[in-house]
Amino acid sequence: MARAKKNGADAAPMTTAQMLGSLLKSARDIMRKDKGLNGDLDRLPLLTWIMFLKFLDDLEQQREDEAKLAGKKFKPAIEAPYRWRDWAADSQGITGDELLSFINADETVRPDGSKGAGLFAYLRSLSSSNGDNRRDVIATVFKGVDNRMKSGYLLRDIINKVGAIHFTSSDELHTLGALYESMLREMRDAAGDSGEFYTPRAVVRFMVEVTDPRLGETVLDPASGTGGFLVEAYNYLEKQVKTVADRKRLQSETISGCEPKSLPYLLCQMNLLLHGLDAPQIDPGNALRFKLSEIGEKERVDVILTNPPFGGEEEKGIQGNFPEDRQTSETALLFLQLIMRKLKRQPTSAKRPARAAVVVPNGTLFGDGVCARIKEELLKEFNLHTIVRLPNGVFAPYTSIPTNVLFFDRSGPTKHVWYYEQPLPEGRKNYTKTQPMQLDEFKGCMAWWTKREENDQAWKVPVVELLAANCNLDRKNPRGKVDFEHLPPDQLADDILNKELRIADLMREIKVALGARA
Repeated sequence: MARAKKNGADAAPMTTAQMLGSLLKSARDIMRKDKGLNGDLDRLPLLTWIMFLKFLDDLEQQREDEAKLAGKKFKPAIEAPYRWRDWAADSQGITGDELLSFINADETVRPDGSKGAGLFAYLRSLSSSNGDNRRDVIATVFKGVDNRMKSGYLLRDIINKVGAIHFTSSDELHTLGALYESMLREMRDAAGDSGEFYTPRAVVRFMVEVTDPRLGETVLDPASGTGGFLVEAYNYLEKQVKTVADRKRLQSETISGCEPKSLPYLLCQMNLLLHGLDAPQIDPGNALRFKLSEIGEKERVDVILTNPPFGGEEEKGIQGNFPEDRQTSETALLFLQLIMRKLKRQPTSAKRPARAAVVVPNGTLFGDGVCARIKEELLKEFNLHTIVRLPNGVFAPYTSIPTNVLFFDRSGPTKHVWYYEQPLPEGRKNYTKTQPMQLDEFKGCMAWWTKREENDQAWKVPVVELLAANCNLDRKNPRGKVDFEHLPPDQLADDILNKELRIADLMREIKVALGARA
């Protein structure tokens, strides 16, 4: 382990995390010098595709060695001279314009001296015709990737930095996964303007744990983003693996997602690969592009975990895929209908009902019209057993929109809805970027989850009462203080007006009293 120099003396040995953090920081410092890159939205995908190829080559070499020991033939996903070891591993290898040409050009002179397709052109042409699904993953990833660096010399410096990472070391791999997730969080600033918000890891883990996916069940996130829900589901399910068959089932038949934007798609693939999923099944199209009526039992899944975009708007062509009386431009409501449709009607392989955990904005709870019709179906056709009301500022500082998590399943119609109001930690008024929500804060809710009774945070409402109220699910804690940020706009306006009128009455009373004394 390396030792850091400080004031001319040896300091404490650098940890793996410190070394990798320093390495990635220096790589990003190099990228800032290149005039072709504009901010982290250019730097992050560049670093990601370079890491992707290094990781893939390390994995391929490991698999090749294992195949040799077993006396089996190995089929590489990427062939020479396009493997990392062929063009990137030598720190004194191709650089400058020669490196840029090899990566960017449709046809070029390759590192071995032969003429052929450039690196990106080759990667985009891959297909799974040899039975390796990773080829399709690679091709799809690189269809949405461009190299915007103008200096091949700076690019070589970055490649050399990434080359120092050993993706076959479990210690470095685990640490790099954590560092990579910290990089993903930096995307929040750019994502927030389109209604997409990075879901705090504490919320994701809570949703996965109480939904409790079991090995053999299929798990979907139709709005995958950078893959947070799928990574946590994979980690949760991996602990249940006992046999080779279990491993195969988890790797190839369990996890799937959908992400239409090229940068989050690339990041999602890399995130899942780093955490151990060899060939992530992420659809690069819009999950809402299919007609709802054409989704049958074969297309349905056992578990859905997601935080779909809210506040965004979908075009008329997408809206046309939904029933005429439930068409809306509001993305969150379209996704809610899709999720309801995508849950299997039959019990899962674990003999449990198909189920979903979905983050929704507060407007979904009190909305009427199309929104009310969707909620009526949710209450009558599904068991909406729990609504967890998240505290204010969970997505701070990117949005102040109040949010909730809906938990529902296919066990039958709703009889009553349990509400749980997740409180802010004592002494806190909000969350911040530097002080986000922590998983420990959900301990009370998780303890309550299996032994439910009404208390200061939990209460239940009969479904007949909710249906009679035009499916307004925005119910306040009968034992809690009024949270004005959770009030619907009309009620909030009425409350403010009533208070203003009351203040005016008090002022008149005070004025009369003062006049009487005079």
